[in-house]
Amino acid sequence: MNGETKAITNIMVVGMGGQGVMTASEILAQAALSLGYDVKKTEVAGMAQRGGVVTSHLRFGPKVLSSSIAQGEADILVGFEPAEALRWCGYLRREGVAMVNTLRQPPPVVNMGLYKYPDDPIGQMRAVGVKVFDFDASTIAKDMGEPRLVNTIMLGAIAGFLPFPAETLKEVIVEGFRARKPALAELNARAFEAGRAAAATAATVPA
Repeated sequence: MNGETKAITNIMVVGMGGQGVMTASEILAQAALSLGYDVKKTEVAGMAQRGGVVTSHLRFGPKVLSSSIAQGEADILVGFEPAEALRWCGYLRREGVAMVNTLRQPPPVVNMGLYKYPDDPIGQMRAVGVKVFDFDASTIAKDMGEPRLVNTIMLGAIAGFLPFPAETLKEVIVEGFRARKPALAELNARAFEAGRAAAATAATVPA
């Protein structure tokens, strides 16, 4: 899907509070804006500061009238948490892809005993025909010495599915750190490439 297109691109980012869902959506929006796209996005945060669920809808194209993505219309689902990815996978179009971090982080309703965490959320997604790329972004981040790199790793992982060059997204991330936290710029550049490599490896694993 690399190369600019006139079609509207719909991306959903889902996960738990504190995982960087809204930051990831904002970075994607900045990248699209830098290329002249019309961009609309919206977020829903349920007790985000307490580890509640967070979702973001992002749409960009020549002209976007609404920020809400309808069921069956998302091109990419970015799941920072597998059960949340399962919960929202019905929003993907038939040809869409789900990029999922395999680290499980049960929401408060599960910890309170109100709901049961699914036994195999990624398997359930594949069972209904979702094209899933799954890998442990959290372990990659920890191995790089900074757990908060999950955000950049996940963005790197979806870069090859965006309608613009991966370098555009990488530049927005790296330049942002150079402006605010220059010591972390190079580390995030490496995390972005680690995400791209992880996605490529995930694609070779049989469903």
